[in-house]
Amino acid sequence: MADINRDDNEIELASPPRFKYGERVIARSVIRNDGTYNGRDIGEVLVNKGEIGYVININTFLQQFYIYAVDFVDSGHRVGMRAKELCTLDNLPDDVLEQLGAKATVLSTLGNAKPLEEKS
Repeated sequence: MADINRDDNEIELASPPRFKYGERVIARSVIRNDGTYNGRDIGEVLVNKGEIGYVININTFLQQFYIYAVDFVDSGHRVGMRAKELCTLDNLPDDVLEQLGAKATVLSTLGNAKPLEEKS
């Protein structure tokens, strides 16, 4: 059995989870199948950088890390990810929103369902 590489000395479980159930998040990097996603080849891209998803579950790994199950609606994949691989879209700090200015209103609509157009 291969050794598991603990790439971080930080114990995330000492703090509350960074994300909450239902929170909109965005992938910070490309995520490939490491062999744990059935029906896809190892190395196949599951999530592209910038893809938007929703946290649907929170678990732990190695009694050290939180693993967030994220449902990426556009691609149809549900993938377990670490906090460092995600960024929130729902709970950005006020100073970040100030820097974004008018772009912050566009940010609030990303990943949300589009309203149905009224029929004439």
